[in-house]
Amino acid sequence: MTPRKLLERRTLPLRLVIFDCDGVLVDSEPPTNRLMAHELTALGWAMTPDEVEQRFLGMTLDAMVPVIEERLRIKLPNDWLDEVVHRLIQVFEDEVEPIPGAVETLHALNEMRVPWRVASNSSHAEMAAKFRRIGISDLANGRVHSFHDVPNGKPAPDLYLAAAATERVAPGECLVIEDSVRGVAAAVAAEMQCLGFAHNSDGAALRAAGAVPFHSMFELPGLIRIARRSPA
Repeated sequence: MTPRKLLERRTLPLRLVIFDCDGVLVDSEPPTNRLMAHELTALGWAMTPDEVEQRFLGMTLDAMVPVIEERLRIKLPNDWLDEVVHRLIQVFEDEVEPIPGAVETLHALNEMRVPWRVASNSSHAEMAAKFRRIGISDLANGRVHSFHDVPNGKPAPDLYLAAAATERVAPGECLVIEDSVRGVAAAVAAEMQCLGFAHNSDGAALRAAGAVPFHSMFELPGLIRIARRSPA
């Protein structure tokens, strides 16, 4: 199924678009993977940035800690996670760029008066740094949900259900934009339609997880216009 056909077949009105952050709005995954590869290699788990992405894409930093400890059979220092977050925020402030078409898409949704929110396995501090860097702090203000706000991060549905509840809309009235298998699993668990942003792949893994892939964020405003017209 194509994204267009998926959205043409909606039976409920589209009342909310929910974006993941990393890899969907902000191209933060390459510098994150590079820094985490350095940190893990320093601990004794030699990994490349590509291996970090394959192993941890979509996972919270908190959830990574027990995985690292089990793999290395060590107890990480109490301040290890805080130090890594501090270094990540510095990288975000200096390096990250918007996903091409993402900022334009947010402005287009505002022009269409389509409500949107961001739901991410990142912390508020991390997202704030990314949004400052790409110039959307004011645009995103009041629309952001972090895994710290809910009992469970992705792949649990909590983040997406919280975003829908904030807008007082039903899950079936939402559209999720994701780029990770964990994120797609969260959308599926929330019973929300999901488009998988396959900017660096053929989208097969996202499709297998339950999303319909698309390949350019510049496509999204047109797809959302289709979705807004579809239900009676």
